[in-house]
Amino acid sequence: MSTASRPPFPEPLPEPGAEAETPGPGTARRRQLLRAGGLGGLLLAATAAGTATASAAPPAPRTVPDVKALRALPPHALAPGETVLVTGYRTPGDGGGMLLRWDAASGADDNGGTVLAPKGAGKKGRWLRLHEGVVDLRSFGLFGADTPADAALDALVNDPAVHRVEAHTDLNFVKRHTFDRSGIELDFGGHRVTTTGIEPNTNDNPFGAVLYFKGRRTEPTLTAKLSAPMPDLADIFEVPDAGAFGVGEWWAVEIDAKPGGGQYEKEVQRLVQVTQRVDGTHIRVNYKIGWDLAAGRTFQWTKVEPVTRSHVRNMVFEGVPDADQLSGSHPVAYEYAVSCDVSGIDATGTFWPVVMRRWCTYFHTYQCQLKNPSSVTWGGAGYLTQQIYCLYGHVEDCHTANARHLNDWTASAYGYVTNCHGDGDDQGPFVTHGQFEHDLVYTGNSGLMTFANSGTAWGGAAKRVSVTRHVCSWFVARVAVTDLTLEDMRVIGNAQSGSGMIWINADGAQLRGCTASGPLVISQSSQRSTRPTVVADSAFTLGKGAEVTAANVSAAVHLERVALDGLDGASFKGTGPLVLDACAFTGKPDAAPSTFAHSSVTVRGGRHQDTGLVLNGAKDQEAVVEGGAVLGGTNASGALLSRTGDKDRTVRWRLGVCTSEPAGDTAHVRLTEGANEYLAQGAVLRGGSLDLAEAAFAEGWLLHSGCVEDGTARTRLPAEGDRVRHKDGNLLLG
Repeated sequence: MSTASRPPFPEPLPEPGAEAETPGPGTARRRQLLRAGGLGGLLLAATAAGTATASAAPPAPRTVPDVKALRALPPHALAPGETVLVTGYRTPGDGGGMLLRWDAASGADDNGGTVLAPKGAGKKGRWLRLHEGVVDLRSFGLFGADTPADAALDALVNDPAVHRVEAHTDLNFVKRHTFDRSGIELDFGGHRVTTTGIEPNTNDNPFGAVLYFKGRRTEPTLTAKLSAPMPDLADIFEVPDAGAFGVGEWWAVEIDAKPGGGQYEKEVQRLVQVTQRVDGTHIRVNYKIGWDLAAGRTFQWTKVEPVTRSHVRNMVFEGVPDADQLSGSHPVAYEYAVSCDVSGIDATGTFWPVVMRRWCTYFHTYQCQLKNPSSVTWGGAGYLTQQIYCLYGHVEDCHTANARHLNDWTASAYGYVTNCHGDGDDQGPFVTHGQFEHDLVYTGNSGLMTFANSGTAWGGAAKRVSVTRHVCSWFVARVAVTDLTLEDMRVIGNAQSGSGMIWINADGAQLRGCTASGPLVISQSSQRSTRPTVVADSAFTLGKGAEVTAANVSAAVHLERVALDGLDGASFKGTGPLVLDACAFTGKPDAAPSTFAHSSVTVRGGRHQDTGLVLNGAKDQEAVVEGGAVLGGTNASGALLSRTGDKDRTVRWRLGVCTSEPAGDTAHVRLTEGANEYLAQGAVLRGGSLDLAEAAFAEGWLLHSGCVEDGTARTRLPAEGDRVRHKDGNLLLG
């Protein structure tokens, strides 16, 4: 609340037995100044502390108009402990007023705010500011960006008596500050923070922020080798001596690189707190790991004294225009920090991430923005926030425009991103690095999203990532993302090549209620999950020759109530089982049919219109059409079911309760060669033709019985014999 809108302080009641002050011109003036300076509470405290007896009115502090007048007071005329009210820093009521106490024994350095030396002062004798832990930077003479605020900031952050620093004007910083201070809040009040003339950063240093809070690693490092496997979600760690770990202590724990992998393939890199000594060689920490670890792997433990509860809030930050990694600026960084929050930063033109975190646990970043950073191509530049080796973070209500990433989780776990939005998002607002991130949740966000795509040197892996109610132009999680869950995702392509798609890894991925203006692409680069890959209640649009499942997909894939539109030569190249349950596949009469290399293709219910199923696998295959499925229309090949490719393989055909209603003389089934095992029982064939050549059953067998053929032309059928039956038991109409 500004002083202009703040209601007047109520008049204090006289002390019991004390004589009430008689109002007069001087009294009214003093009260007016107290209101203007917001110092009523401190004045009352100071006068109460100086009360000699319960029956005498406390003497009011001496009043001076500004700091210059304070410094001019002759030290020899001052009483020990005397208090003086300064009603303004430069002029009365300018917001820089304060209450100070004379300490004749103090030799503290004059910092221009909380410690002031009188004019001509010697080594002793200082004015010390009285406060309740909250200090306004105007009391250091800062009323705008014309004077650097660095010295004042250092003085306050390094003063343990200060727990909150407030800015009520624009500020400029020319230094990059490193603090190890805990328990402080820096609130810039929504004012501009600039860095005109800031000192150069060091090379490749995203921690060279204006405000860098850093905890301390201690020595030595302890080594612990696993004598037994450590399972996923374990929170009990094997250590050489549990007595070396105190409950409540914080430790940085890091595992060795995965054998045979890249140098950064480390599943565990976290800042954790010891919560229990389980026995002499085991401790429990506040973290459940996300990966199975084999016996013989080695942990490194380093005790940390973290920065805790140091928060930064409410600034409009303007980075150095057109800067590079050395000349650029950004506001905040944390390392080895616990429960440190950032909120209300509106940044423009930064180089490194607006909020940079590494080895952080328990934090909240919210209501922050980034527009038009200096670079979106330099590695690590142009981010709103990046988290490395972090735990239990929440990023919320944030926005980026024309930035690289809004949020990046790198080697982090149990993170939550909600209601965050990126436009001008071709670089991808939402990413994970692919360094064994796990248990991440995204809800109600918008912007391009890619996971685990930074390369094999880091592992290229993530696990248990859940995305709900998301809209974007492109979603890719093609690398080793295990147990991905997508719900209610809407992807609408733009002019960018490749946009409009959803691309997933067939390792336990489950999609529900997702819609894309472009294709569904399924590939496989890992085999960790125990749950099936399922796409349900979703819709996609395919281009000509679209590849739906890649050749490296060996896992079972289930499409349930999925609509695929625009089919024209689509390919399903996977080799594992494929189930199409109640799906709607739609092509065009002149479009090429879809090809399937999967070991088994089950069509259960649903409708396949103006497309077809061509089995073209390299090994034996099975096609099952049942559950009331409907095949209709035609395609460029003139057959709804057929095969191609290696003639030596056996294809098993199973037509159960289904309906085939091709257009014109299109074949229900066309088999001209190879080994086939054909069973049709309960199928309804309307119109079209049945083209089963003799050569297709030189090996194998055919049983066509219990079917209804309504106006169907038997173009070719093999002669009946011991292994071929098709004349009896069918209902032939028309």
